[in-house]
Amino acid sequence: MKIQTPITEQDIEQMRAGEIVYLSGTLYTGRDAAHKRMIEAFNRGEELPIDFHGQAIYYTGPTPAKENRPIGSCGPTSSYRMDAYSLPLMKKGLKVMIGKGDRSEAFIQDMIDQKACYLQAVGGAGALLSRKVIKSEVVAYSDLGAEAIYKLEVVDFPAIVTYDIYGGNMIVDEGKKYKNIEF
Repeated sequence: MKIQTPITEQDIEQMRAGEIVYLSGTLYTGRDAAHKRMIEAFNRGEELPIDFHGQAIYYTGPTPAKENRPIGSCGPTSSYRMDAYSLPLMKKGLKVMIGKGDRSEAFIQDMIDQKACYLQAVGGAGALLSRKVIKSEVVAYSDLGAEAIYKLEVVDFPAIVTYDIYGGNMIVDEGKKYKNIEF
């Protein structure tokens, strides 16, 4: 399934756990430090540095760009560290979060309630994923270096729907297929 940002309600309704999607348009990046700052600003009643309505955030800390490239390697980071920060951002309109690994039950329920989805990018493939980025610029918290918020323009950025709004859970559902394998 191909999806263009900003992400619509119809896009979210079509996503199903286990499906591969190809995102084009804008992705924002953010990791622990940026999330912490955003939530502190949110709690003080301040405006967030970006408008999350219909947007996607990719949990990555890109490496410096090589010559003639917009970005360096940009593989996903473990997502569970953002669980405590996610609900306020979803309430501000965040529709898709992309990272790696599973999330807490509380996050999954919040995500379903807010009609958002969690996708995974392939860990260890940061150099390959960077080929999908055609433009990159720091838009907030530049003092955080790799953990700053970047605005990425991407074309056909691949990710796998891990949790959908219907309770689909790729980690559990796909894992059942292999439960009888002996190692």
